[in-house]
Amino acid sequence: MSGALIQLAQTTLRSPRVAARQIAVLPLGNDVIWTSLALVAALNALVISATFVIAPPAMALPSYFQSPLVLFALLAGLMVLYVHALTWVGRALGGQGAVTPLLAAVVWLQALRLCAQLGILLLTLALPPVALLASFVVTFWGLWILLNFVAELLHLPGLFHAAAVLAGAALGVLLGLGLLLSLIGLTAQGV
Repeated sequence: MSGALIQLAQTTLRSPRVAARQIAVLPLGNDVIWTSLALVAALNALVISATFVIAPPAMALPSYFQSPLVLFALLAGLMVLYVHALTWVGRALGGQGAVTPLLAAVVWLQALRLCAQLGILLLTLALPPVALLASFVVTFWGLWILLNFVAELLHLPGLFHAAAVLAGAALGVLLGLGLLLSLIGLTAQGV
């Protein structure tokens, strides 16, 4: 199993469209996808919390960002909102695709991002300037991979269409995030 995951990770980094096709045909049930989403969100929340302790952010963040439980809710909610926004905007721009494979792909990409974050966290402890450079590389490489995944899974003609979908989905996520924050009561804290 771990060999297959390593192979899929290598394919994702080298040929993201091929990896997206492989993820789309995996016989994953909703229970597996949703459990994976919860696990990835929880682990990401813990790593982000540890990062805030080791290397506090340059700008002041609201105090609730120091709570792993709130970060978990935000990350899980954002993933779900993001996938639905990508699907809706993709369909509006002529794409075709289902929510389930896209959700599985986003969970996979978040799992890879978690691995990258752990590496950057270790680099931050040893070589902070190298960690900063690695963070930029991971961000831009991750964006390129995401563009390819979206183009492939929504059957879009190219990366420019995928970029338009990402931009439209970002607007949708911002609106959805406002709703999510109001539902969990964070707007009362002045956010």
